[in-house]
Amino acid sequence: MNIPLLHTWSNDLKITTVIFLMVLSIGFFSGISFVDKTSSFSAQGVQENYVGNEDDENATVLKFKKNEKQLASIIHTHILSMSVIFFIVSILVSATTIHPKLKRFLMIEPLLSVLITFGGIYFLCNGQLWMKYIVMISGILMTVSYTVSIIFILKQILKKSII
Repeated sequence: MNIPLLHTWSNDLKITTVIFLMVLSIGFFSGISFVDKTSSFSAQGVQENYVGNEDDENATVLKFKKNEKQLASIIHTHILSMSVIFFIVSILVSATTIHPKLKRFLMIEPLLSVLITFGGIYFLCNGQLWMKYIVMISGILMTVSYTVSIIFILKQILKKSII
């Protein structure tokens, strides 16, 4: 099944999609802001956020290791919600005219990054401290893919004026 290209959509559907993407992006990037506040975008910060830092006498903010219930809640809610977000974005990307290989990458990569990021958090909490680097790399790839996808989608929607 082929979805009609975005620039051919009705103005009402284009406007609704643009507003949806704005609201979605506010939510997505506020989540990224939260990651910054809890981890300072550093590997050590990621580790401390999930494994704790109670052994560090120089820590300015005391953080405790996430218990199994907290970890299950974080992983469960993020995998469910982000899979829906990236599935919807993937459908919109599929309706663009970008190069097929780039399109395929932007459709698949964020979903894989969700699994890698939150699987990595699980392993990090279970003693595999090197996973903090995998979590950071996959989180960065997920964010870049999301951002690039939104730019391409908006560019395609606005190909023909919606006003």
